Amino acid sequence: MQRNTAPFRADTVGSFLRPAAIKQAREQFAAGEIDAAALRQVEDDAIRDVVAKQRENGLQVVTDGEFRRGWWHFDFFYGLDGVEAYEAEQGIQFNGVQTKAHGVKVVSKLGFSSHPMLEHFRFLQSVAADAMPKMTIPSPSVLHFRGGRKVIDAEVYPDLADYFDDLAQTYKDAIKAFYAAGCRYLQLDDTVWAYLCSEDQKREIRARGDDPEALARTYAQVLNKALEDKPADLTVGLHVCRGNFRSTWISEGGYEPVAEILFGSVNVDAFFLEYDNARSGGFEPLRFIKPGHQQVVLGLITTKSGELEDPAQVKARLQEAAQYVSLDQICLSPQCGFASTEEGNSLSEEQQWQKIRLVVDIAKQVW
Repeated sequence: MQRNTAPFRADTVGSFLRPAAIKQAREQFAAGEIDAAALRQVEDDAIRDVVAKQRENGLQVVTDGEFRRGWWHFDFFYGLDGVEAYEAEQGIQFNGVQTKAHGVKVVSKLGFSSHPMLEHFRFLQSVAADAMPKMTIPSPSVLHFRGGRKVIDAEVYPDLADYFDDLAQTYKDAIKAFYAAGCRYLQLDDTVWAYLCSEDQKREIRARGDDPEALARTYAQVLNKALEDKPADLTVGLHVCRGNFRSTWISEGGYEPVAEILFGSVNVDAFFLEYDNARSGGFEPLRFIKPGHQQVVLGLITTKSGELEDPAQVKARLQEAAQYVSLDQICLSPQCGFASTEEGNSLSEEQQWQKIRLVVDIAKQVW
């Protein structure tokens, strides 16, 4: 049956291709040709438009497309207390392509006192009409994992246990603040769990002096501490992805290495899981998802290319997944956003909306 609460049978991960007006305005702002108010006006208009398009294409959930951000993660981290941006020596290496060289480091005690994205959410809510507005932010593990110990000031945090305590409290405060702003659907985006499934990435983790299994336990604890006092009417989803930049990827490997700790112990309401190709492995790890209210949103529709999936094949895969977790606990979405960074993936806006309609149509038929 259909669901009237989040996550929806037809859901979405969050980011959409940036329209030309946004790209132009951001360039003009960077060059000092327009001020922040003029940029905000262009963003507001584009967000109204993308919200309307999501509704027109059948979604019950809407996001702002992440139109005010350059990145899916850094922009949020820049707004936390104690976090500073810096120019990294090199960008993040994807399969055959590298991002711009940005990074974040922790220079004083972590905290969440005020954040520009609270206002971003309020605007989204004001234009969502009868749809459910969803806010997307990076997961806490992403702040630690990307740079590890070397980007956390050792004088501020000589003991990393204190850092992880503060990280959990920072996110607990963030969740409270978004809830107070009216948010009832929050998504934490997390590439780290997929890295912990990749043999190549695990080798790199060990090479820098970390233990992948210990990190998995720590990240699960941080997430659960952050979610401890979560209000019952707030839905929190965790989106796991193997990297999404200009249609490329970073890691590969099925969910089995982390399935028991991730699906068996992390107290989110929904897991958004990338399942658009063989790199994601089989559905067997879903056996660890607890029966009950927890939902698994299967990302069976790819955002990395414009080619449309065969609905019959998608439906067959949903039935295959239902061998391991009840069909009533399954929803459908694209595997990731369409533009995790402002550059966007290699498909057209029309293809993007065809993908969304495909998700909506299949969900109507299956449930």
